[in-house]
Amino acid sequence: MTTSGILQIVIYFLVILGVTKPMGSFMAKVYQGERTFLHKPLRWLEALLYKLTGVKETAEQRWTEYAGSVVAFSLASFLFTYVIQRAQAWLPFNPQRFGANNVSPDLAFNTAVSFVTNTNWQAYGGETTMSYFVQMAALAVQNFVSSAAGVAIAIAVVRGFSRQQSKTIGNFWVDLTRGIVYIFLPLCIVGALFLASQGVIQNFNEYTKVQTVEGGTQVIAQGPIASQEAIKMIGTNGGGFLNANSAHPFENPTPLTNFVEMLMIFLIPGGLTFTFGRMVGSPRQGWALFAAMSVLFLAGVFIAYAAEQSGNPILAKSGLESAPTELQAGGNMEGKETRFGIAATALFATITTGASCGAVNGMHDSFTPIGGMVPLFNIMTGEVIFGGVGAGLYGMLLFAIMAVFIAGLMVGRTPEYIGKKIEQKEVKMAMLAVIATAAAILVFTGISSVVPFEKGGYWNAPGPAAANINNDGPHGFSEMLYAYTSGAGNNGSAFGGINVNTPWYNLTIGLAMLVGRFLFLLPLVAAAGSLAAKKRVATTSGTFPTDGPLFVGLLVGTVLIIGALTFFPALSLGPIVEHFLMQGGKVF
Repeated sequence: MTTSGILQIVIYFLVILGVTKPMGSFMAKVYQGERTFLHKPLRWLEALLYKLTGVKETAEQRWTEYAGSVVAFSLASFLFTYVIQRAQAWLPFNPQRFGANNVSPDLAFNTAVSFVTNTNWQAYGGETTMSYFVQMAALAVQNFVSSAAGVAIAIAVVRGFSRQQSKTIGNFWVDLTRGIVYIFLPLCIVGALFLASQGVIQNFNEYTKVQTVEGGTQVIAQGPIASQEAIKMIGTNGGGFLNANSAHPFENPTPLTNFVEMLMIFLIPGGLTFTFGRMVGSPRQGWALFAAMSVLFLAGVFIAYAAEQSGNPILAKSGLESAPTELQAGGNMEGKETRFGIAATALFATITTGASCGAVNGMHDSFTPIGGMVPLFNIMTGEVIFGGVGAGLYGMLLFAIMAVFIAGLMVGRTPEYIGKKIEQKEVKMAMLAVIATAAAILVFTGISSVVPFEKGGYWNAPGPAAANINNDGPHGFSEMLYAYTSGAGNNGSAFGGINVNTPWYNLTIGLAMLVGRFLFLLPLVAAAGSLAAKKRVATTSGTFPTDGPLFVGLLVGTVLIIGALTFFPALSLGPIVEHFLMQGGKVF
């Protein structure tokens, strides 16, 4: 590792630390209905939306009504997104004249589920598949509303801890509206203007055909990119307008835009930890969650950076490069942009998979085995390492429930968290969320690894002889494992090296995304309803403190142990065994 590389990581973390409190305080005011500096210019828009939709701002919902609203809104969003994709040939803003055949029914299903669940998994190339209208009216709209829905759910879970003997946990429609109006729209307007000023493309032109130096013809894709790049990052969506995503200079042209885009990813997830502390009346509780997330994040980024900087020992030993210490000279630059280098690429990969973003500025498939395992394991933890907007906070609160439950077992006392007794229902809901997500990953990966589908048949799925993966051995297995992990973890990034635009992958990864979103959040909403109805219990000498270093350590350990116990066998068949084979001189 180099001094400049370490400095980049440290500066990034310090900036995130600096913006967490002001961002968190602002969001707490928004969701508690307090006035902010944006209320004067934007309150009229909030009120107008309530009037148009018939939402009563003061009405609140029980947890069942809140959860029902989330499901109903998501279903309507899915149908809307699916229909627009299938009808793109007859819709405006389609200068490339993409037809309905560009988006098959199974691909439309997968993409609609992907954007509604805030996964943004893409089994297609954006610039060769979707019209400008589909990218804007369907996909970008879902980037806004799915992100706002995620934060709304997190706030509902926080209310479960902050309220006493309450039958309600807020109003989903009000929380959704406030998030869009006061948080996502203003941030994205500023972000889009900044990105456009730095060279990110924003137009509605037809693709440009140019003649290359060699005399050939090249088509240069363009479009309304800057406006969608902002919400892609701020909403931790990750779906790229262009297939190369944030490795493309039209989406991410300079080291400055790269740094700002990384800040956009963690801005809201980091701030929500302070929002939590303020809403429960103890900022220290929020900082404890921030500290646990930070430990996991920094451990991951330095492991990935060290692995990529060390590179492939086979190249050093072969004499292709001079490296007396048997390290690849210059490190592993395969799949990385020279504009960013190894440190910024490893940092970006750790951020985007610690959050449920999925944007990439380098190809994870080209990372070393250990470097590639870090983003894979980040997703397997439930993406609580700051996590997605909303999803990171309610995911970490799930692990906090399990951590205090474990602490209670050790001392023989009923566990408590933020003054609420954690009883059978809350623990069952937390375990249901963890088990459902893990099952979706492991079951679908296992089936895809061993079932021999007919090559060239309708399903065209990966069996031992199928041509869907480009690499043999453990690396090929890692490609499949990453695909389902990314889907169920609602991340959206891909290992690459695998053809997933087939009916089998589109349908099964789509199902994994649904499980990862709804069988994770709905149990937590149920737990929030149960917690909100409880009284606060008084703190005594026997109460386990949840705002200090001991709890932070326990929480980090819980996240790692649950992830290790669940996924270690699968990781052993993929990146771990690949690492040892690489040390022995064999690559895939």
